Amino acid sequence: MLRIIKNIFHLISAFFAAFYYGFPGKKLKVIGITGTSGKTTTSHLVFQILKDAGKKVSMISTLEAIINGKTYDTGFHVTTPSPWTLQKFLRLAVNGGTEYSILEVTSHALDQNRIFGVSISLGLVTNIAHEHLDYHKTMENYRLVKSKIFYNNSCSLLNFDDPNFSYLKKRTSGKVISYSLINNQADYTTKNIKLLPQILGKFNLYNCLAAAALCLELGIDTKTITKSISEYRGLIGRMEELRLNLPFRVFIDFAHKPNALEQALITFRFMAKKNLIIIFGCAGLRDKQKRPIMGEIAAKFADYIILTAEDPRTEDVRNIINEIAQGCLRNKVNEMDKKISGVNKLNNGKRYFWRIPDRQEAINYAFKKLAKPGDLVALFGKGHEKSMCYGVTEYPWNERKAVEKAIYGTVKTTS
Repeated sequence: MLRIIKNIFHLISAFFAAFYYGFPGKKLKVIGITGTSGKTTTSHLVFQILKDAGKKVSMISTLEAIINGKTYDTGFHVTTPSPWTLQKFLRLAVNGGTEYSILEVTSHALDQNRIFGVSISLGLVTNIAHEHLDYHKTMENYRLVKSKIFYNNSCSLLNFDDPNFSYLKKRTSGKVISYSLINNQADYTTKNIKLLPQILGKFNLYNCLAAAALCLELGIDTKTITKSISEYRGLIGRMEELRLNLPFRVFIDFAHKPNALEQALITFRFMAKKNLIIIFGCAGLRDKQKRPIMGEIAAKFADYIILTAEDPRTEDVRNIINEIAQGCLRNKVNEMDKKISGVNKLNNGKRYFWRIPDRQEAINYAFKKLAKPGDLVALFGKGHEKSMCYGVTEYPWNERKAVEKAIYGTVKTTS
């Protein structure tokens, strides 16, 4: 009942915001992109392709809003802004002569009517997997909400390889376009779109193919699309390799969902010459069901796992870690104490995990006690974010700087 009241409030707020700014979302060609994983990268790929094609394009995403060439910060832990902020950005886009506006949309925003008054001409769902069940309660509710992106579209774009393809297709409007890496029945495949991306991972091939298919539907030529994708270097904090001149490789990634973590670990497991060392946690006051699942996924691929903080909010970080650890223990990963001095005390061929609640201390331990030549160290969950939430307070945090502090004892970057 309380959620219904809140959603009505958001709907009213969205209406008045749209009315106040003159319904700018109806004066743009809005591309709405949603999905459990891949939303942000796909949004930025589409933005880059359209920009390279000479189109006037704006974008609102998890990382930032880019309106008429100017970048705006959207705040802490925000993907789809509040109705008033959203409509303000769209009005600025209209005033600046924007033709296309790319909008990264969360399931929360769809459920809460935050994008009411915005006419999405082309809707894309990248995939649907376990996430946000603390909010949606069931997968059925979750995917039903995701399908709202297709309301009154002229064109809907779907991942043919996603298990929810048939379900979503029944809920589309207008023209339906599909893409696939493995099935030639789809409208777009790597056989008719040649992709040579720099960004890592099979999941990023899906993101590139989705962006390419979308832009082809918008009439962008194949040469521009393939060139843009081949030159695209990825996003800060998304499968980002830190070039630190070390005998082992270091990556930071934003993966904080089971599916995203698994896809990233598949890639890193293949890349690691020796041990795969990972550091991650789960956010407080968010989907608790996924915590042991993520522990199991980590145990499946990693050699050394350090469980730590990731925005615990008002929850006890130790309780969160204990819930993740259940998944590690179910997969018979050996628990170790951080007082044990490094890899010399570990048996080769066995997998281990540690519980180190302080994230900086966890990172320090990974680099000072565990990492050796040929290893790969991956940090998950924070990525690009600029803060860590404890209680109700956001404290400054920068994952790259935390790594530099662990390695050098000081921070070398300025941003």
